Amino acid sequence: MKILLLTLLIFSLASVGIAQERYLEQITDSVKTDTYTYAQKDGEELDLDIYTPAFDSELERPVIIYVHGGGFSGGTRNGKNTIAFCKRIAERGFVVVSMSYRLTRKGTETAFGCDCPANEKLSTIASAVEDVQDATFFLIQNRETFGIDPQNIILAGSSAGAETVLATAYEPPYCYGLDSGPVSYAGVVSMAGAIADTARIYDESAVPSLLFHGTCDNLVPYATAPHHYCDESKAGYLILHGAKTIANKLHQLNKPYWLYTFCGGNHSVAGSPMTNQLEEIMTFCYNFVLHGSKDQIHTVVPGEHNCDYPAFGFCNE
Repeated sequence: MKILLLTLLIFSLASVGIAQERYLEQITDSVKTDTYTYAQKDGEELDLDIYTPAFDSELERPVIIYVHGGGFSGGTRNGKNTIAFCKRIAERGFVVVSMSYRLTRKGTETAFGCDCPANEKLSTIASAVEDVQDATFFLIQNRETFGIDPQNIILAGSSAGAETVLATAYEPPYCYGLDSGPVSYAGVVSMAGAIADTARIYDESAVPSLLFHGTCDNLVPYATAPHHYCDESKAGYLILHGAKTIANKLHQLNKPYWLYTFCGGNHSVAGSPMTNQLEEIMTFCYNFVLHGSKDQIHTVVPGEHNCDYPAFGFCNE
């Protein structure tokens, strides 16, 4: 009996030593995908895909909602890279959601460029924000079915999707009638995104933020500049505030953030972190969101700032 007990103890200690850290490391190689319609608007069904680790018994898992890019006129929730991104995160124990939203600039002559009036750009972003909020409401309504924690919903987005999730994440808490209280988004991951008004970020609305951006982004400014660098005479002239300006505001508020700067990086940073910086995204979600890190980090990826946009001293060090 003593030998049996000793054997069990050794086995238990060994199991602890090799156990994977859920939400930080891969815990399964099997992921289940289901599709649901979360809303019907303007005669269109808006769907979302939910990726969950298969055979998982956890009942209150954190959620990452991903919003694709495409200039509010294109892109899909289920492209090849998006599917791979969502599956790799779900393999670590998260519930991952990739959602469709209204592409209100699709088929328009001015798209989302310098000829698209600024007020239409703002209303386009507002419509996408509303769709993210509706998708969130759908998930919270069905939280027991999906096994999710409403207080741990993280937003992530690329390009137009990043503009959308930033505008959504910095909203005040919303009351869903939950016993756990009003819901704020637990964090946001922006890949080449910006916001139109930094006043949206204040003490009660600021959430932990991971901000990927290139200093030579010609569409969405790294700091503060016109969207698409449109001339002031153009209808689409709209000042946006990118990752550097957002990080500065969070720094002033003493709120946690991780600014990830690609010196000389262009708008391809809207997608590349989904593959190349997945570990950083997972570390952010684990440390900043799930374990409450208050750090303020700036990671600089060296590169040549060979563009006409304002340079930053740290890129020359």
